Amino acid sequence: MRKGVKIKGVRGKIPKKSPIIIEHAEDTDHDLEIGTCNTVFPLQRTQKYSIYSVPNTLREINGWTCFEPRVVSIGHYHYNQRTRLPVMQKHKLMFCRILLSRAGKTVEDLMQNIRPLEAEARGYYSEKIEFQSESELGNDSFLKMLILDGCFILELFQILGKSRQTKSDLSDHPLSSMEWAIPHLYGDLLLLGNQIPFVVLKKLFETTKSQDDQDHDPLSLVALRFFNKVMERREEELKKISKDLNDSLHLLDLVRKSFIHDLDKQPNKPKKKRPETETMVIYCLTKLIKAGIKIKPRESDSFLAVKFNNGVIEMPKITLDYCMQSFLVNCIAFEQFHNECSKHITVYAYFLYCLVNTAKDVDYLHERDIINSYVGKNSEVVQFINTLGKQEVETDQFYLDNVFVGVRRYYKNEYNLQWTGFKDRYFNTPWSFISLLAAGVLLVLTVLQTYFTICAYVNPK
Repeated sequence: MRKGVKIKGVRGKIPKKSPIIIEHAEDTDHDLEIGTCNTVFPLQRTQKYSIYSVPNTLREINGWTCFEPRVVSIGHYHYNQRTRLPVMQKHKLMFCRILLSRAGKTVEDLMQNIRPLEAEARGYYSEKIEFQSESELGNDSFLKMLILDGCFILELFQILGKSRQTKSDLSDHPLSSMEWAIPHLYGDLLLLGNQIPFVVLKKLFETTKSQDDQDHDPLSLVALRFFNKVMERREEELKKISKDLNDSLHLLDLVRKSFIHDLDKQPNKPKKKRPETETMVIYCLTKLIKAGIKIKPRESDSFLAVKFNNGVIEMPKITLDYCMQSFLVNCIAFEQFHNECSKHITVYAYFLYCLVNTAKDVDYLHERDIINSYVGKNSEVVQFINTLGKQEVETDQFYLDNVFVGVRRYYKNEYNLQWTGFKDRYFNTPWSFISLLAAGVLLVLTVLQTYFTICAYVNPK
């Protein structure tokens, strides 16, 4: 048994380059590429941190690659890695130029619009912001970083966030030469330290919209459509939940909130009062199945929506690819650092940690189309899940409280254990059932024979 839990916008082809931008294209590139002089900014705080630099201790537990971008660096913490990822850094400049050309804007226009947000944007980062630059960029280094990364993200959403993707969408775009990087982009944009404030993205999104695009979908919906390429959900569901996500802190927070949106409205207290001494822990699948507990897939747009009814655990499907791995690991880190948010992902990871102990448990979930893995062999999935959920969960918002309590009480019921053992013994194979049936027939015949023998003795003719 595992250890317990402590409870306490224009679409189509790219338009021709606008002379407003391209006339000074090299200057624009130079302005957005921040080089090497010391520029240290005073730390100003207008709210609590929400973008964190992951410490080495947490990286060692989950693996260094879980928090490092593979193809693109975003924001301040991974800014120095642009030299390790030079190809995508060049694409950032091209993406920014294309977006500005389509909107008919200049870098100065964007600077003017987001400058009032500078102090607020600085307050999102948990560590001091500093740059090194050769040119006379002054205090604008931070803003130009936000513009370059923000425009790159928005152009990425524009190209890959369409509900229907065609080959012509990429044919005239610089991204067509980087199609190999697209699967990694989704995961990179969900790294905790690879973020820029969502409030900045929204301002850039509003500033770069064309005049005939005033009724454009909100950025929250555009972003969810982008990630929906790897986290498939219904379009109507995305439209419904996106209305409540415009105040998200960053992209990781937005996607996280989209999965817990409906769960936040449900009570997380058990129907029956749980004794304070009862530990929140359940056995692995192999033992639960022996107790008669079944696992069935459940239709839901959120993999977090787990239920337990009448001896059946109902779990939505989850696909463990690079994007989902990045999402889960970085969400747990975010929930640990950001005390104001709930611990839904952490609790779910602990739930998987309890269920999965061996590759046999993963086989069972895979056969029932609950876990679909692209991370390697089942043993590697076990290792990932065990690393993901082995930390203690200390929260009074244990949203799977009802599930844990229900499973434990069902498991402790002796009748369930005996009935399951009886079924496994006599109904597991056709031959065991036939032998049971034959024994039953033999027993009935024996009783009948005894009955007629007694009757003949008592009432002789």
